[in-house]
Amino acid sequence: MNLLTLLLICGIILLIAYFTYGRFLEKQLKVDGDRKTPAHEMYDGIDYVPAKKPVLLGHHFATIAGGGPIVGPITAAVFGWVPAVLWIMIGGIFIGGVHDYTSLQASIRHKAQSIGMIIKQYMGNRGQVLFLTFSIATLMLVVGVFIILVANTFVAVPQAATASVLFLGIAVIFGFFVNQMRMNLFVASVLGVIAMLLSVWVGIQYPLSLSATTWSLILLGYAYAASVLPVWILLQPRDYLNSFLLYGMIAGAAVGMIIAAPTIQFPAFTGFYNEKLGFLFPILFITIACGAISGFHSLVSSGTTAKQLDNEKNGRFIAYGGMLLEAFLAIISVGTVAYLTQADFAARMSELGGPIGTFSAGVGYFMSHVGIPEATAVTFTALTASAFLLTTLDSATRLMRYAIQELGEERTNAFKNNHIATTVGLIGAGALALSGTWQSVWPLFGAANQMLGALALLAVSAWLMKIGAKSFYVVIPMVFMLVVTIAALCMLMYQNALAQNWLLAGSAFVLFVLCIFLAIEGWSSMAKTTKKEIVSSHQ
Repeated sequence: MNLLTLLLICGIILLIAYFTYGRFLEKQLKVDGDRKTPAHEMYDGIDYVPAKKPVLLGHHFATIAGGGPIVGPITAAVFGWVPAVLWIMIGGIFIGGVHDYTSLQASIRHKAQSIGMIIKQYMGNRGQVLFLTFSIATLMLVVGVFIILVANTFVAVPQAATASVLFLGIAVIFGFFVNQMRMNLFVASVLGVIAMLLSVWVGIQYPLSLSATTWSLILLGYAYAASVLPVWILLQPRDYLNSFLLYGMIAGAAVGMIIAAPTIQFPAFTGFYNEKLGFLFPILFITIACGAISGFHSLVSSGTTAKQLDNEKNGRFIAYGGMLLEAFLAIISVGTVAYLTQADFAARMSELGGPIGTFSAGVGYFMSHVGIPEATAVTFTALTASAFLLTTLDSATRLMRYAIQELGEERTNAFKNNHIATTVGLIGAGALALSGTWQSVWPLFGAANQMLGALALLAVSAWLMKIGAKSFYVVIPMVFMLVVTIAALCMLMYQNALAQNWLLAGSAFVLFVLCIFLAIEGWSSMAKTTKKEIVSSHQ
């Protein structure tokens, strides 16, 4: 089969889904463009700041994309490209997109409160505490694993490190001129993109070589700064400019695939068991993670995006459309290895330091058919990939700070402080980042992340049932994800215990216990709601 054919089929299906199933969701959620959003109602100039549609899409997409749709699909390709593609498409349209969009709408209907606060309202204080504890643990894993991935990328491609550092300065300048000097957004965007391309050239000329440990420490400092600074200084402008890198890379890869038209050589299916990962079920579903569904997205939707949404009608474009675009990126990721043989794939993963290097080499090869020198294309792709990772890193740290503050809100005044809450979260994340490799942490991150998605769907289901709205399109994905991730956590406990990796085995056990208690709380809440509806219907 030709790789171009696969890309076109998947792209067309995702586009149709946006205009059909996306509209169905919009109708079910009773989205109203005339209803005032929290960004306007609660404007504070720091977190609640209305953003223009393309700016918010840039922030949201760059944040949710991260490295997940690259690392996950490439790692899961060992089961064959067909299982990976099927899960990305089905999961993205009917589970991930539903999860992201309903989380956003639930949040803005509750004054941009987090999913944790929504759980408190519909499932009680105990449910909120359990969910926030689970969220903080998951976010520590997110920050830890992405610090490892960024540090490894910078070591493998030091040119990308230089470009990334320069890019941070460009983003701050962009944010100042757009938000404080009221510079025209189009003009600022053109100048920002030119500056980014120049940073790639400077990076190629002056690579910055440091050790992985040094980069990890620098990245912890960066995450701290990004968490405590006002959103308009760094987070919002950096994510917006990042999106142009992302769009450019996706377009370049897609056009390159069209011109190169490589034949798929990788096996369609290799078997139900892999020596390194385990059984296809449930490992495939937690390994691909963000390319199909990600609980982290619910924290983004309800943590930062809901506070910047200018109009409710923009939600489908930003949340549902953003998830489908991420699914398309995941398909491209599969494509970067599908044209290789199994032997070439294994060699590239070993020689290039893992999925990010493999992805960069694949996209660089495709883009070279557009006329871009392959070495330049590889550096550009590595910069783009590291920009995704940094975006997830800084946003996850900020969301972790929100969750810690929310958990301590009624218990201690100390955690209300931005600096203390951020430091507490980064201590745990830093310990993970400095003590392991991404290969050992990624499966646990994937399981925790997917379970967080199931719990977010549980919260949305409770909300919809309380207000008497239809919820089957949320409940069915929620049940499926609960089954998948509980099975995955059990498997990870067993595997890590056999390997005597007690930190990860213990972490999997804690997450397992938390999600069981939360599932019980959620089912109990929904059962009470259903019982009340039955009683009221007979009165």
